[in-house]
Amino acid sequence: MPARLFALVLATIALAALRTQYDVLPYGPGANSLGERLWFLAGYFTILTNTGVTITMLAVAQKYPLSGSFAAGLVVSIAMVGIVYHLVLADLFHPVGLGWWANQGLHTVVPLGTVAWWLAFAPKDIGLRHIPKWLIWPLIYCVYAMIRGQMTGFWSYPFLDIKVLGATRVAVNIGGLVLAFVVLGLAIVGIARWVSRTVQPERPS
Repeated sequence: MPARLFALVLATIALAALRTQYDVLPYGPGANSLGERLWFLAGYFTILTNTGVTITMLAVAQKYPLSGSFAAGLVVSIAMVGIVYHLVLADLFHPVGLGWWANQGLHTVVPLGTVAWWLAFAPKDIGLRHIPKWLIWPLIYCVYAMIRGQMTGFWSYPFLDIKVLGATRVAVNIGGLVLAFVVLGLAIVGIARWVSRTVQPERPS
């Protein structure tokens, strides 16, 4: 029961942050209708991954069982959202009011909450063989972001802006991101092994 309740609270926070982020978007060309605003938000890894957390935590709250690999992969992606934001992007954006709360929810509270849920409740039966699977989602996003940017001329993240940085620099940036995901994946595997040796995690009930 604690795992399901924690998951429900986390899903509620994530959903509230996503809705608030939608509400604080400025209206303007390409962001007036519901479809336009959702399409704009769908350009961001942060939004898509937080949406994934919301759906997953709601499923957990409804007793849907998660594999250790899936749960860890979700943690790797949402943790990277927080890490990249606070290390690379935080100084570039200065939201205020409700925008600040939405920003903190998406980049701080949900990532930390998901990590805490994983540590306390998720199965830890993972190993090095799972790391390549955890790279699938960020790689899919990078391809999607490249295609979307070429089609629309809008680049969600400055380190992926191929028009400004050039293809070589963007390729290096993507390579660096992949390496960061691998390192984080190794850390998650190490933590899972340590927890498995010291504490028997409670599985969602």
